[in-house]
Amino acid sequence: MASVSTRRDTSGQFDSPFSAGMPALTQPTLFRSFAFVNGEWVSSADHETIRVTNPADGSLVGEVAALTAEQSAGAARAAHDALPVWSGLLPQERSRILHRWYRLILEHKEDLATIMTAEQGKPISESRDEIDYGASFVEFFSEEAKRPNIESVTSHLPDAEVEIWREPVGVAALITPWNFPNAMLTRKAAAALGAGCTVVAHPSAETPFSALALAELAEKAGMPAGVLNVITGDAATVVEPWLEDENVRALSFTGSTGIGKHLYARSADTVKRLVLELGGHAPFIMFADADFDRAVTEAIKAKFATSGQDCLAANRFFVERPVYERFCAEFAKRTAALSVGNGFDDPDIGPLMNEKAVAKQVEQVEDAVAKGAKLLCGGNVPAQGPLFFEPTVLADVPADALIMSEETFGPVAAIVPFDSEDEVVERANASEYGLVSYVHSLNPRRIYRLSRALQTGMVAVNRTKVTGAPIPFGGMKQSGLEREGSRLGLEAFTEIKYVCRDWADA
Repeated sequence: MASVSTRRDTSGQFDSPFSAGMPALTQPTLFRSFAFVNGEWVSSADHETIRVTNPADGSLVGEVAALTAEQSAGAARAAHDALPVWSGLLPQERSRILHRWYRLILEHKEDLATIMTAEQGKPISESRDEIDYGASFVEFFSEEAKRPNIESVTSHLPDAEVEIWREPVGVAALITPWNFPNAMLTRKAAAALGAGCTVVAHPSAETPFSALALAELAEKAGMPAGVLNVITGDAATVVEPWLEDENVRALSFTGSTGIGKHLYARSADTVKRLVLELGGHAPFIMFADADFDRAVTEAIKAKFATSGQDCLAANRFFVERPVYERFCAEFAKRTAALSVGNGFDDPDIGPLMNEKAVAKQVEQVEDAVAKGAKLLCGGNVPAQGPLFFEPTVLADVPADALIMSEETFGPVAAIVPFDSEDEVVERANASEYGLVSYVHSLNPRRIYRLSRALQTGMVAVNRTKVTGAPIPFGGMKQSGLEREGSRLGLEAFTEIKYVCRDWADA
């Protein structure tokens, strides 16, 4: 196995998590402040750490090791060395290990949700839901791991037998965001591991403890050393060695389109397999024939889940003119009634992740109002703290407002009227993004036309929740490449090998 020069946590000790007022963990060993490399908990070679705070009140959650570039490169070597062991297991054995991991995640659901709310700030009920959601990918890919079938093809040559094999691509580098610190790792890692790849993962420096808790449970599930490595620290420091490493054959990233483009370019020299889940700017389209109450209810869900910090969040609301004023009034009324507070109090809206996120909400609201939009509710930083922002509704938003072209990633909704189907399709598609769109109508032929015409990888009709382990999550245009979840999510971490055997002289 490759060695990694570090100070190691050989005693098995762990830091006591959380400041006063935060719930205690039933299983304290789930809170780890060291990175997980080659089956060991390791600190930074230069003793550097990163402070992680609760965005609700600024209290210290803990400090996590900031590994060096050399350590990160060593983790990739360890993953490469572990590849023959992991890929050489029977698919059924990999499946059993993944299924044990799945069961352990569910057994420790409350502790995992507590860690998530502490570091990310989201309402505790949303954190619990995310643990279930994240675990579902581990369960799904534990089952798919048993089915990397060889495909027989009718030969085009005499005396030849033709087969197509799927083999693991190799070491997979996974880079996960802060908004879904559990589910984005499980969705990527379970697929890569199920395919027979080994993994180096870098969680966001703002929410590392959820990933480390998952590594703790993976180890308990029997994951061999070096198969799943979680590398904490500064993103540029940690990821750069992986981009240069020819043995890192795949890279999966969820985050902003700008960073995705950078990773795309940097991966060219080693021609890595890429899975990019990037930004979104979802249109919500409501026709006058829609079920009004249901449409408003789903609009609230589509906008304000995860406090709007979701690439699937609806940002641009297009409402057919006959019901426009009624929709604006009812949507604003329900939005103003949403509760705002600390995630452990389980409000509707929690804090935003950082000052930059709040500044973006302020900028977009001020810009829209200056250009003629009506502020129906919200628009301010409330008394709860500097990282909160009131759920906000803007109406009559002009097309040149920033919020109509930039991803919002916060609790601000922009509403505009439309008069025809062709018009709304053109306006909805006028974006560099193409992740998801929401359509509300009771006209089946219109639903079909819109589903075909909208340039997004996913279309939700008369509902909001559409994602899950069995479906291919992903977008068009600058919202990314490839798909996560479903059988396609497993195939993204495999290579196709064609074998043609001549039996003429056998």
